[in-house]
Amino acid sequence: MRNDSLTRDYIGRAGKRLLAVEVLHREESWADVVRECQEIVELCLKALLRATGMDVPRVHDVSALLQTQESGIGEPARSALGKLVAASRTLRRDRELAFYGSEDLTPSEFYTRQDAENALDMASFTHKTVKETVEAEA
Repeated sequence: MRNDSLTRDYIGRAGKRLLAVEVLHREESWADVVRECQEIVELCLKALLRATGMDVPRVHDVSALLQTQESGIGEPARSALGKLVAASRTLRRDRELAFYGSEDLTPSEFYTRQDAENALDMASFTHKTVKETVEAEA
């Protein structure tokens, strides 16, 4: 059974998180922008998988699964799949580091405006692309 309402919920919540990221960006909280953008990309890509009828795994990076399902993914996401996969992989690497840091890395000192803007570009692109794809299939 496919719960289309859940797919739309993921996309809607990701869109609201984009609005929250604007506040974090304005406050120059670069590490938090990166972390939240990862979650936006994750929600969007899981919505895309749900829209293809896939069971969504409980992992943070679904890029490998997206690549195996390429033929079932609608446009415009299929044409942008390389960019979507790259966003997922890139932001997944920063997920924990941007949130927790480590003994030799303090997130607020490590992440820069450019890191945040790159993450925001990836999240915005992913949200727009997935939303258009899911709406086209509805």
